[in-house]
Amino acid sequence: MSDRLIYVPLGGAGEIGMNAYVYGHGQPGKERLIVVDLGVTFGDMDSAPGIDLIMADVAWLEQNRDRIEGIFITHGHEDHVGALGLLWSRLRAPVHCRRFTGALAAMKMEEAGQPADVIQIHAPRPEVIQAGPFAVQFVPISHSIPESAALIIDTPAGRIVHTGDFKLDGTPIVGEPFDPIIWHEIAQENGGIKVLACDSTNIFSPHAGRSEAVLANPLLDFVVAQKNLVVATTFASNVARLKTLTEAGVAAGRKVCLLGRAMNKMVRAAIETGVLTSFPPVITADEAAELPRNQVMLVVTGSQGERRAASAQLSRGRYLGLQLKEGDSFLFSSRTIPGNERPVIRIMNALSQIGVDVFDADDGTYHVSGHANRPDIEAVHDLLKPQIVIPMHGEHMHLREHAQLASSKGIASIIATNGAVIDLTAELPREVDRIDTGRVYLDGNVLIGAMDGIVRDRIRMALNGHALVSVIVDEDDRPLPDAWVELMGLPERGRAGVPLAGSIEEELADFLERANDATLSNDDKLEEAIRKLTRQIAMDEIGKKPEVTVIISRLAAE
Repeated sequence: MSDRLIYVPLGGAGEIGMNAYVYGHGQPGKERLIVVDLGVTFGDMDSAPGIDLIMADVAWLEQNRDRIEGIFITHGHEDHVGALGLLWSRLRAPVHCRRFTGALAAMKMEEAGQPADVIQIHAPRPEVIQAGPFAVQFVPISHSIPESAALIIDTPAGRIVHTGDFKLDGTPIVGEPFDPIIWHEIAQENGGIKVLACDSTNIFSPHAGRSEAVLANPLLDFVVAQKNLVVATTFASNVARLKTLTEAGVAAGRKVCLLGRAMNKMVRAAIETGVLTSFPPVITADEAAELPRNQVMLVVTGSQGERRAASAQLSRGRYLGLQLKEGDSFLFSSRTIPGNERPVIRIMNALSQIGVDVFDADDGTYHVSGHANRPDIEAVHDLLKPQIVIPMHGEHMHLREHAQLASSKGIASIIATNGAVIDLTAELPREVDRIDTGRVYLDGNVLIGAMDGIVRDRIRMALNGHALVSVIVDEDDRPLPDAWVELMGLPERGRAGVPLAGSIEEELADFLERANDATLSNDDKLEEAIRKLTRQIAMDEIGKKPEVTVIISRLAAE
């Protein structure tokens, strides 16, 4: 049986976020593997109430961890590195990345109590990392966080280019520009590009992407035009934008304060690793509070509506001694990620109620995307001339559109969603298997499975409310006359105008008096009967069947 080259997305294919991809080469079922990225996405109250982070289920990788040669992290965004510390103990493979990404990865490992010394820092191309049958190079590529890298993965079956997240930016302010000459060289080496696994995020954006540098003048003009306190929010990881915003504030004659732990952490890491060589001086929140409002600019976290971030806290009142007032200005220098619209609009409305003037980036004046638009993706296809295009990093409609674009140019392509095992050995890619994929939730500080039922129970309680019923049965298997009912998340009174808990208690008392011995002597039967009756009474009174917990206490014979 001959060796094969496979691609297996575990997360990030058919969705935005929690990127996790696997490449393998070798005998079928015995391939040596490398993992590219271990990211997270964030829970929401609609589908995952109470969940902090969501990541790909790596059960299949864990079962095959003796085959893993290494984990490669393309850049430091949460959806690419956020799960590293949480999942590494299940994989226990060396971690490879560039310096700035490594600083962020080390923080993730340390926060999770994992050893940061497994992280190996590498220089970009021409350095080569040998990982089993794979020879891997980090190639600088522009994105909205410093030191982003595409991966050149040379295998016995041909060369793979894994773009990671990228854009074509020749003047990115911070970090390396996109260099078409280097990529032309890459395309000519080793017989050309066999597979291009390519970012699909902005495949529906019809205009060529814009450089980060074009924002400097509009942002300065904006700050100069404001009369009172100015607040701006953006992604904490977009160090270039933080630099541009801060420089705009200083140039407008204001003192600038960075608010938010993540934002300060990113700037500190960028300075310590040398990717940020100059950054204007900033002041503390205490110093900002003492200055006249028209002399201060705040650059804050929370552009995606995160409830505990600085933006949300300022919209609700005070934060670190600072308070917004009527006539202040608040700028969202960011794009709202799909799914985050509601919390962002909630903050905007809260700011409006205070009297703050809110400005967003919908028209592109104050924000540029970190992802390649359709013309840029097409330009990369033309530059690299791959035999096969694998669309990744996008929802299904993005992957499908990207595959159709490749096919229109005569390039073989396939839609590979999470769990697909794609054989890339031949001229045409084909799906040869599927593995079970799912999600793992970080619930507080505990990892739970998406199918464990915990989140499902929360949703059901949120939709239906909860009733706790307590019953005492004596040593002769006869119930005491009173059942006790406590309600949560349910109306206090039913349609008859009487207390709902009292109605349920009365009906349960009647039931317990007439229940037969077979029911009363069997906890399972008694519990089920009480649950059904409680739900039915609630349905009659309030039109809802709550979740019911029954506690049966039996008195021991003396």
